[in-house]
Amino acid sequence: MLKRLTVSKLFLLLINLVPLWGVWMAGWNALEIFMVYCLESVIIGLYNILKMGITSLVIKKADWTPEGDTPTMVSGPFFILFFMVHYGFFVAIQMSIFISFTGLESKLGVANVWDFLWNFRKYLSHNSQLLLLGFVISYGLIMLKDFVFNGAYKTANLGTLLFQPYGRIFIQQFTVIVGSLFIGLGNGQIFITVFVAIRIYFDVFINFDRIIKLIEKRQALKSARRQQ
Repeated sequence: MLKRLTVSKLFLLLINLVPLWGVWMAGWNALEIFMVYCLESVIIGLYNILKMGITSLVIKKADWTPEGDTPTMVSGPFFILFFMVHYGFFVAIQMSIFISFTGLESKLGVANVWDFLWNFRKYLSHNSQLLLLGFVISYGLIMLKDFVFNGAYKTANLGTLLFQPYGRIFIQQFTVIVGSLFIGLGNGQIFITVFVAIRIYFDVFINFDRIIKLIEKRQALKSARRQQ
């Protein structure tokens, strides 16, 4: 499931190396860096909604086939609404786990997930805010290059777009639980190093799109067999 290293992926790899330099060489707060990565999940979700919206302008309806049901053609706004509710739930769970395991309530006074989301600038230093802005710009440029300018939105599958960001959620939830042990012991630098290494491997080298398409193909075959 490895994928070819494109210019976009190399650029993303370099962006992910910035936090390593920050925590080891510039004295950045490891806890803040991971807060940026949690907010990055929100950024990716927002860009995914934008991609689905652009695709919906071209592809008015797409196949919706829940497990065990017959295929149904539904509109792009349905996919977007479903994604917003479903992905939003996963992000909220992720951040709740993070806040609980790392003790952000006592360390920084974070009240809950919504407080963190609405007042994130209050909890991030100037350097951390710049890193967050770097992710916003990076993913924006990647979307323009790999999705808009090359015309990929004209043939994109709404079902594939729906599930694209979920690999990141599962990876981060796992690393939050493991990484909180390092943070609790005061080893934030080791945590960020391990976390970034895992992120780079999955983001750059694992082809999630191909995995999703294989799953979709298997579901389509099952659906076709049920109709026979």
